[in-house]
Amino acid sequence: MIPAAGWRMSAAMSILSRPAVPSPRPSALANWLLLVAVLVFTIVVVGGITRLTESGLSITEWKPVRGIIPPLNQAEWQAEFENYKRIPQYTAFNLQMTLEGFKEIYFWEYMHRLLARAIGVVLAGVMLVAWWKRAIPAGYGWRMVGIFALGGLQGVIGWWMVYSGLSVRTEVSHIRLATHLIAALLIFSALFWTVLDLRRLARDPGSPPARPTALAVVAVLILAVQIMLGAFVAGLRAGYAFATWPKMGEEWFPTGGWTVSQGLANLHDNPIVVQFVHRWWAWVAAIAALAVAHAARKRGQVGPVHAVATLIVVQIGLGVATLLTGVDIVIAIAHQAVAVLLLAALLWAGHGLDRSRVS
Repeated sequence: MIPAAGWRMSAAMSILSRPAVPSPRPSALANWLLLVAVLVFTIVVVGGITRLTESGLSITEWKPVRGIIPPLNQAEWQAEFENYKRIPQYTAFNLQMTLEGFKEIYFWEYMHRLLARAIGVVLAGVMLVAWWKRAIPAGYGWRMVGIFALGGLQGVIGWWMVYSGLSVRTEVSHIRLATHLIAALLIFSALFWTVLDLRRLARDPGSPPARPTALAVVAVLILAVQIMLGAFVAGLRAGYAFATWPKMGEEWFPTGGWTVSQGLANLHDNPIVVQFVHRWWAWVAAIAALAVAHAARKRGQVGPVHAVATLIVVQIGLGVATLLTGVDIVIAIAHQAVAVLLLAALLWAGHGLDRSRVS
């Protein structure tokens, strides 16, 4: 009989040992990457809360490592508050803010950055363990490295966004905000598509990675434009321009809403135009998504078809409710969260249209 200490040592050595030959584990790897995708979804939601509560500029320094530890005493909190007092947002809007009020906005930005670090650590850990155990299927190693590199780039984009609001401006650039969001969703999409590929590989060991059809690609790009417009709406506070639907006030498009001198810049800098385009591009995105769902239905899919159709209805309803409530924060955050879920459902449906499986 092996002593308990010896058994524990043997088990530890077994866990730490590296297999002599590759032993791909697509199902286990898919589950871990799905966890990372859930974390990315969470950070997108927290990022939305951060924007709507005007919390994004509460931390004025980029400390990738030291920033893990929040202020721990009154002196440290006061030092952080003094840093915030030096930026234009405080002078313009928050001169009456107390230290307790500052702590409230600091919380959301801190959680946002903490989640970003957690995503990086978890993804790095999954990659390293999977590499050491030789569990990564052939062809997927570089894809995971690419996703990790995108995560690093996203950290740089995040600070680039914050930096735009530390001098002159009283908020971050809405263009940089949209870039930050789209980059996050690119990472989410890469993770989710890889999860779908790995799960199919687990079911069919000879299955190659899925190749998206043109219809699926176009639909995802159309939805990406709509999400980008949503970021413009949030960054410009364009949701407050008109709290009526389907008309904007008494008109379909308000008289004087288009500023001639701005030209095409109206499409990304004019709050009225941005809200108008976001309202109506939603229907283009819905039609494109339904076209993918229809194609998926003809291929015998059920789950993704129902998911796409249901989420389109919910998302349009939340969009209208966001306007009619004057941008109620809970509804607005739900609107952003469902946009990501709709993207996932569309990817799920599009994955089933894989060109490599068309006879």
